[in-house]
Amino acid sequence: MSRGTGLQEPLPLLLQRVLRGAVISHARTERRRVHPPVLHVGVPGGEVCTFEIGPDDHLDLALRVEVLEAMARSSLERDVVPLTWLTRADSGPDTEDLAWAAAVGAASGELNVRLDLVVVTRRSWRDPRSGAGRVWSRLRAAEPAG
Repeated sequence: MSRGTGLQEPLPLLLQRVLRGAVISHARTERRRVHPPVLHVGVPGGEVCTFEIGPDDHLDLALRVEVLEAMARSSLERDVVPLTWLTRADSGPDTEDLAWAAAVGAASGELNVRLDLVVVTRRSWRDPRSGAGRVWSRLRAAEPAG
C-alpha cells in the first residue's frame, strides 16, 4: 500500500483475504434486501464494535469522528490498528460512504494512526476514497482470494 488516501493496489494477500471474509460474513448474516447501514470497527472475524445507522440519524462530521474514535479505542488500547467498514444494501455509491470516509480520515489524524474504510455489500467491497475494490458474481467461502 502506498501512503496515499485510501487502499492502493496491489493489496497485501492477507488484507485481500480479510476483506473477502468481511463480504462473506455480511452475506451470511444479513439476509434482508433492504437494511440500515452498519459501521464496523475492529478486525473482521475477530473483536468488532458496531454502530447501526438509523434512517433518522443525521450525523455531522464531528459526531461521526467521535463515534469512530470511541469505537476504535478498544482496538488501539491492545495495539491493534482496526479496519473500518460500512455494511449496507447492494446499491451504487452513496453520499454516506463519502461522509464516513471523511470522518475516518479526520479520526486517523486525531488518533495518529492510519485508518482505512471500505464499504461492504453482499458481493463486493470498495474503498470510497481510492476506488479500489472487488466484486464477485458468486462468492463461496472455499474460493481462493483475489
